[in-house]
Amino acid sequence: MLRRVLIAGRGEIALRVLRSCRELGVETVAAYSEADSDALHVQLADQAVCVGPARAAESYLNQDALLTAALGAGCDGVHPGYGFLSENADFADACVKAGLTFIGPSGECIRKAGSKSAARDIMRAAGVPVTPGSDGPVGSPEEALSAAERVGWPVLLKASAGGGGRGIRRCDGPESLPAAFAEAQAEARACFDSGEMYLEKLVQNPRHIEFQILADRQGNVIHLGDRDCSIQRRNQKLLEEAPARCLTPALRFRMGEAAVRAARAVGYEGAGTVEFLLDADGEHFYFMEMNTRIQVEHGVTELITGVDLVRQQLRVASGLPLGITQEDVRLEGCAIECRINAEDPARDFRPCPGKVEFLHFPGGPGVRVDSCLYNGCTLPPYYDSLAAKLLVHAPTRLEAVRRMRRCLEEFTLEGFPTNGELCYEILYHPVFLRGGCTTAFLDEHLGELLEFNRRLAEREEEG
Repeated sequence: MLRRVLIAGRGEIALRVLRSCRELGVETVAAYSEADSDALHVQLADQAVCVGPARAAESYLNQDALLTAALGAGCDGVHPGYGFLSENADFADACVKAGLTFIGPSGECIRKAGSKSAARDIMRAAGVPVTPGSDGPVGSPEEALSAAERVGWPVLLKASAGGGGRGIRRCDGPESLPAAFAEAQAEARACFDSGEMYLEKLVQNPRHIEFQILADRQGNVIHLGDRDCSIQRRNQKLLEEAPARCLTPALRFRMGEAAVRAARAVGYEGAGTVEFLLDADGEHFYFMEMNTRIQVEHGVTELITGVDLVRQQLRVASGLPLGITQEDVRLEGCAIECRINAEDPARDFRPCPGKVEFLHFPGGPGVRVDSCLYNGCTLPPYYDSLAAKLLVHAPTRLEAVRRMRRCLEEFTLEGFPTNGELCYEILYHPVFLRGGCTTAFLDEHLGELLEFNRRLAEREEEG
């Protein structure tokens, strides 16, 4: 087993990694920016090393600083969390070159899966269905237009190195494509330091279904079931549940097999996610992308399977085989996650970080909260707006919905606005209750959800 690990991320995932390390007897070193000097994981780690100023480019994205911190603290492993350098193949290679274990797949694997356009070719060869699109990257608006005319409108322009909803633009016709290409490419360069783009046909009103993968160095590859991540705003997930209510046992089996083939095709090891789009007919699915890291929403899978995914990451990185087989995996009950973001839905979801004046998290049976917040702390404005993840588990979906409603009623955060009330309203919406949400759900119903919140706030102000 690894002896000492540098945690090269921040926020709730850094705390999550720290806790699994501690339970395994692995020492932790927290890498932090000046803005995160009082962060909870920094206070709880065995050691902490400041790696630079608040700007991510000078701290959490500074490979030399992170490697110097790891080597100086005597670490033998680096856990990148998610975001930042977690899917950076050069950083994975640099860790290995420095004599450190990168807790994730190899740089070669990240390159195969990380380039969305290259991954599509690999998946086709492996027999995994992919959406119609460009043959490789498109280098100009003219090339993109040619590909779009071939596959049919509407289309999506997507960054080959993208993730987290960045570098994506929808085009309904040729007149909008040049501007969309320029915008998506500029965002991709800013976020991923790569302007390579590809194009695929837009699957109308699909469900976003993803499968959790685990693989070890001995060639064992399994999946731990599925998650429905269809409730999104601007390609950013808001609420996830597992397992997906829309999948029949036969379809779940087919998609799970495809996910395992996808992982084998890129020589995967560790914890990863294969993401699919499920067509409106509920039968046809298409490979969308593979995330070569732990996911924000990994907790719902842990709740329905009882498997600690971070522990498995640490085992695999230490050269140990998976402790479970596909036959051991059982999906028990239903789990739901709500992402609580520091943002104001009434003002076009404007980020609203700030100081936590008062904080109370819900509790009780089947309740889990992943957060780095505490009373009196400050959520910095330099990074993403995720403040907390509320997760629940119950024997049935209806019980899980009711439990999450109760948790959101109990959750209290004073100091800055959050999207908690919006999550609460979603849990009462008839489309959600019927399990009918597609990726278009928020686009179609956001207005009515926000109007209800506005009227409720007015009544509260009136006493």
